[in-house]
Amino acid sequence: MNTVTRSEQKKYLILLVILGLAIGFLSVCGKSERHNFVVSHGAIIRGDTTRKEIALVFTGGDFSDGGDHIRDVLKRENVLAGFFFTGDFYRNKKNSRLVQTLAENGHYLGPHSDRHLLYCSWKDRDSTLVTKDQFVRDILNNYREMKRFGISRRDAPFFIPPYEWYNETTVQWAQEAGLILFNFTPGTLSNADYTTPDMKNYRDSETIYQSILTYEENHTGGLNGFILLVHIGSHPDRKDKFYLMLKPLVVELKNRGYRFVRIDKLIGKWIGK
Repeated sequence: MNTVTRSEQKKYLILLVILGLAIGFLSVCGKSERHNFVVSHGAIIRGDTTRKEIALVFTGGDFSDGGDHIRDVLKRENVLAGFFFTGDFYRNKKNSRLVQTLAENGHYLGPHSDRHLLYCSWKDRDSTLVTKDQFVRDILNNYREMKRFGISRRDAPFFIPPYEWYNETTVQWAQEAGLILFNFTPGTLSNADYTTPDMKNYRDSETIYQSILTYEENHTGGLNGFILLVHIGSHPDRKDKFYLMLKPLVVELKNRGYRFVRIDKLIGKWIGK
């Protein structure tokens, strides 16, 4: 019969103490890292603010005129991004080749609602304008269109809400459906690239571009953890296309020390993936 000596017992106890300290340290580090993320109304809107990482995300519904240019720039710059399209975008045959090549190039493709529903009131955010059944049915229809390109819910659980507008109720509904709703990081004008000259909130591309660099220069942490949103296309009335400035923007931010990561890599850390 084997017996354990006091010396061996002592070694085992020391090992257990070291293991316990290591687990505790990792647990604290995990919690600390998670606290560096920014959450608003229940949804992640910014990754780890201590890391010089940026996730580019592109949304699309009615327009896709910048698709080929954006895809080519990202490929040349070796950047992987996230693309979130409505069901209408996916089912439009004119977009099929673009979607296929984006997937082949390793980008993240996700949903943006099937019919681009407005989830809640612009004036009263807590006023939800859709029922849970409508919400779930719409997002599942979006995934049904994505399935034709070989993309499943398991492959793409992250999604950005239509109009980039949501509330805590829709975040909860998403979680109950096994999905993670997130939104872009506010502070720059990148999301104004859809505006046309006839709109009061119109912003030209140079103004948008400078707003990004100005934010980076004037805020503690710069663009660390930023989820930077750009539209894959815009109305024909907007002749000044911001996506044409994507290459100089990417190059400039790389020169400032930022690394571009896919959206699932940026915010996946928050949920332990």
